[in-house]
Amino acid sequence: MPTDPTSAYLVLAGQSALITGGGSGIGLACAEALLVDGCSVTLMGRNEERLEGAVAQLRGVAPAGAEVGWSSGDVSVEADVEAAVARAVEVGGGLHIAVASAGTGTVAPIVAQDFDDFRRVIDTNLVGTYLTIKHAARAMVAGGGGAIVTISSLAGVTVHRYMSTYGASKAGIDMLVRNAADELGADGIRANSVQPGIIETELMEFPMQDQALIDSYLANQPVSRIGTVGDVASVVRFLSGPESGWVTGNALPIDGGHHLRCGPDYGGIARMIYTDAATEPGFTG
Repeated sequence: MPTDPTSAYLVLAGQSALITGGGSGIGLACAEALLVDGCSVTLMGRNEERLEGAVAQLRGVAPAGAEVGWSSGDVSVEADVEAAVARAVEVGGGLHIAVASAGTGTVAPIVAQDFDDFRRVIDTNLVGTYLTIKHAARAMVAGGGGAIVTISSLAGVTVHRYMSTYGASKAGIDMLVRNAADELGADGIRANSVQPGIIETELMEFPMQDQALIDSYLANQPVSRIGTVGDVASVVRFLSGPESGWVTGNALPIDGGHHLRCGPDYGGIARMIYTDAATEPGFTG
């Protein structure tokens, strides 16, 4: 916490965060939510041009004393994650917060999905989150503790038909976080995940072309609207800050209550990508 009374309103002043997948969408929104409260932020992503644009956007709203940096790389490559953590330490003088937001998705019937596509999703979502936790935690131990927040999904707890790989990767993240919370608590490190429902992001541009799919989402939400990146970022900010200092090992739904009912049906999208036969019983390829 800052001791300078002139910066007391900036709750995260003097802290430093790494946000993977920070060049756009949920990751960028999380970075801004942390930054405007005084936290220095470092974005990690694969697209350098996108990262540079995001950094320029963030610097336009950064309060005095909060720095913004970036590190290009692939979260499924350990050396890239190590380099991003080192960059965050350099930018902010340590590492206190890590947001594992990098992710990707796919829609595919289990029997028709290409194995390389399966590995791509698992490597980005689950392996990338594991590597982020591993190396961020090491830096946080050196600094006396911190907070880790991962971006899971409603799909990790509720069946999303034809999204088995994505759902499995997100369910793995939630269990990984529970174990991390248990192991790292003694080092002053908290770990939590959030489980967004349908959020208007670049990743959802194609699926949102299917009105029947959108209707299936909204029909199962007590608070029936499409979510925003700000809905997620505000909760990530809470889980990253001192207000949640006794909160760890949780997976918090951010979905308008969708988890209370049943998941959406991606059958229409699957049929757009694959032959109709691939979604019917008896398909063997």
